[in-house]
Amino acid sequence: MILPVPATPLHPLPRLARRLGLGPEDLWVKRDDLTGLAGGGNKARKLAAIVADAQAKGCDHLVTGGGAQSNHARMTAAAANLAGMGCDLLLTPGDDSGNLLLDRVLGAGIHWLDGGPLPYAETEAAIQEHARALAARGRRPYAIPIGGSSPLGAAAYVDVGRELAERLDPGLVVVAAGSGGTQAGLAAGLGDHGKVLGVDVGARPGLADAVQELAAEAAALAGLPAPRGRCRLDTARAGQAYGEPTGAALDALRAAARTEALLLDPVYTAKAMAGLFAAVREAPRGTRVVFVHTGGLPGLLASRYAGWLTSETPTGAGAGPAAAAEPS
Repeated sequence: MILPVPATPLHPLPRLARRLGLGPEDLWVKRDDLTGLAGGGNKARKLAAIVADAQAKGCDHLVTGGGAQSNHARMTAAAANLAGMGCDLLLTPGDDSGNLLLDRVLGAGIHWLDGGPLPYAETEAAIQEHARALAARGRRPYAIPIGGSSPLGAAAYVDVGRELAERLDPGLVVVAAGSGGTQAGLAAGLGDHGKVLGVDVGARPGLADAVQELAAEAAALAGLPAPRGRCRLDTARAGQAYGEPTGAALDALRAAARTEALLLDPVYTAKAMAGLFAAVREAPRGTRVVFVHTGGLPGLLASRYAGWLTSETPTGAGAGPAAAAEPS
């Protein structure tokens, strides 16, 4: 395998649990920020499967897209280098810091999405159009959906769901939900061992339906039954728009850093942790909760978030209950 993914730690968060009024064994973290590929993150698992598929099909160029601070784009560029492939990224314009700076260091071809951020479906269409243009020039491109959230990419998280079920049998697993593939794969792997709360970060319209569809497809690839009713979606943490920080996310980011030295990012994991804070207030006492850390440290270092991160104004945000939707 060109992209081996190491085993990542699974450990309790006793200090943060105490702050939340939980028992010391009631809150755990799965450290998929430590997958190791060019800064780590959950996309390493998806890309291991996706790049293997691209190689099997004789492709020589990866094409994907997203926001300027896309972790998926950064890790796709890294995966392409390891696989000896070219890589083009279609991105929202941004300044050269955080993930975008690393995209340049990794040598990816960067193409700005015309007119700034495009709707999700239009970005997907732009990825496909760019791949067709490369094919017309004699390349053998492989178009990767935003976030690597194809059925194959989602299925890469089935084994993590199985691991959590076997080792902890959690009542609730919490993860950031951008394109939905990670939540879908976790639900397929967990089966009847708890529910998966995806915290919507505002990236994808129709996310609940997408997660349900991906979960069924991931389960089918793994030879498992579809995880009916195992996914929930918290739609109250995204803020004004995808990529825009919130007060609740800042509270959660600081709490994780100052209790467990656990570093989160403004776009994904801080909002997911804010969703966890709300969810544990409603969960029955003694529920074992697992936070799946999907990475994103380069995004924390993006210059656009510096003022937000250094503000010491108490927000008092995040006190409301989770707004959870059951994917149909």
